Amino acid sequence: MYLEHIQGPEDVKKLATDQLAPLCDEIRRAILDSSAIVGGHVASNLASVELTVALHRVFDSPADKIVFDVSHQCYAHKMLTGRAAAFLDPMSYEDVSGFTNPRESEHDHFSVGHTSTAASLACGLAKARDLVGGDHNVVAVIGDGSLSGGLAFEGLDWAAEQGGNMIFVINDNEWSIAPDAGGLYRSLAELRQTQGKAPDNYFRSLGLDYRYLADGHDVLALEQALFELRGIDHPCVLHIHTQKGRGYAPAEADPEGWHHVGPFDVVSGTKRRASAAPHAIDEEERDYAQLTGGFLLRRMAADPSVVAISAATPYIMGFGPERREAAGKQFVDVGIAEEHAVTYATALAAAGARPVLGVYGTFLQRAFDELMHDAGLNAAPVTILVFGCSVYGTSDATHLGFFDIPMLGCVPGLTYLAPTCAEEYLSMLDWSLSRKGESARGPVAIRVPAASLVNRPSFAPLDDYASPAADVCGAAGARAAILALGDFYPLGKKACRELSARGVECALVNPRCANAVDGRALASLADGGCELFATLEDGCVDGGFGARVAQALADRGDVRVRALGLPKAFADRYDASRLLASCGLTPEAIADLVESELAG
Repeated sequence: MYLEHIQGPEDVKKLATDQLAPLCDEIRRAILDSSAIVGGHVASNLASVELTVALHRVFDSPADKIVFDVSHQCYAHKMLTGRAAAFLDPMSYEDVSGFTNPRESEHDHFSVGHTSTAASLACGLAKARDLVGGDHNVVAVIGDGSLSGGLAFEGLDWAAEQGGNMIFVINDNEWSIAPDAGGLYRSLAELRQTQGKAPDNYFRSLGLDYRYLADGHDVLALEQALFELRGIDHPCVLHIHTQKGRGYAPAEADPEGWHHVGPFDVVSGTKRRASAAPHAIDEEERDYAQLTGGFLLRRMAADPSVVAISAATPYIMGFGPERREAAGKQFVDVGIAEEHAVTYATALAAAGARPVLGVYGTFLQRAFDELMHDAGLNAAPVTILVFGCSVYGTSDATHLGFFDIPMLGCVPGLTYLAPTCAEEYLSMLDWSLSRKGESARGPVAIRVPAASLVNRPSFAPLDDYASPAADVCGAAGARAAILALGDFYPLGKKACRELSARGVECALVNPRCANAVDGRALASLADGGCELFATLEDGCVDGGFGARVAQALADRGDVRVRALGLPKAFADRYDASRLLASCGLTPEAIADLVESELAG
């Protein structure tokens, strides 16, 4: 093996040219073997192997700065910069992040997991270099999908204005997560078809120099193209054509499905799925994504004004290729453009359509201004399904989604609902799409549960979720109340059972709303003898739901509030059960807290 002997880029440079293809094969095998056990971004990493080898043969990292956009294609880079063991040794598979991380290596310059950032980062690195008279190279590796993000345009546009050495490698595999979406991609297609000679050249229109390489998997041609750009005195784009999933037949055949996967069998390509929760609505709708897609498709058939919107992640709302085809013009993927998605939905709603935007909470952060100024200020009746906002979501620091309640909680007029089960989720979604009159004013966001799908057949729906209306159980004689928000409702239920076993009666409250409280319900509980209110939220406790409960009860001297949730910190690759335990979020710890507070 070559890979196990590579301690850094200098070892890559020492290899003979006939050793490069075997090295690339070893890297691909390491990507597959490690990802098969712990999951990972398979297709995008397989597409960038030769490029990464060439980069480290031509440039002198870390003196030369190589920045990966999104950085979900950095596995080969990590292997070639002293971290190969994390992909070769099963005992070390989880020792490194799936994204670049400066705490791991001097070869990683930024923690990056969100898209379209590399051009702006490169501009900043180049400006700092030029201020002190440096002469190192700055290289940004950007996938074609990332170009649909507004920040990518802003960075490339500024690069031409700023000038100086900057090399932008456009790794064009014709895919974002799903197929590329947007008019820009017609220009890229023409450039591929004409070997870079099409007159309609997006990059030249921005004032950038431009080169094209048709075979982005020819490591020697890549090396030569990059060598010619080393030391260049102005910004230049090297546009290369690659294949997403290169070298692994299942990923080549289904690039979308293999963008990011959990554990799988390498030989057969069979993905190992967790056992499905029982579901009373549709056997095929075994999780909240599939539940969403099935519901919306049926709603579309009955109402032509319903339109589902995705910002390059259609799978999170259950819209795979078949459902997208079935939805036709009622499904829109705007590409990696969350800001556009929110403002686009605002205008759709204003014109009488019923838009539903599905987005990860970690990516919705990028569209905060549009949420506030466009959807909020205009009281647009948009529906936003917010996914992944949970301790059970992605645990890498780059993709944390549990800062959503403080963020959405400050948007005037926005209702943020937190369902506890599948039935309640569909009831809230149905209500949001059916709103009329005064209830139809303002955006509604729904915090889609991230834990396993939960059914509560006895759930009683509300006719209107516009105002906070908590569901209270077991209030009679209770000295304490546990307000368990959203997918922490089962945790609250277990804590109440634990307290009951200890002889302490406790009310269990489903708040239903994450950014407002039911003051009447709180007052009724307090008047009925509740001395302690413990809030449980699957999110950042600082500025979260518990803080709103404490504020609502601040004028009462006869009650106490204890807010339990997650810390305001960038937790990285944590174990969910350990993090919850450290925050006192276990049934036993909650019961201990309640007992202690009542005894004091």
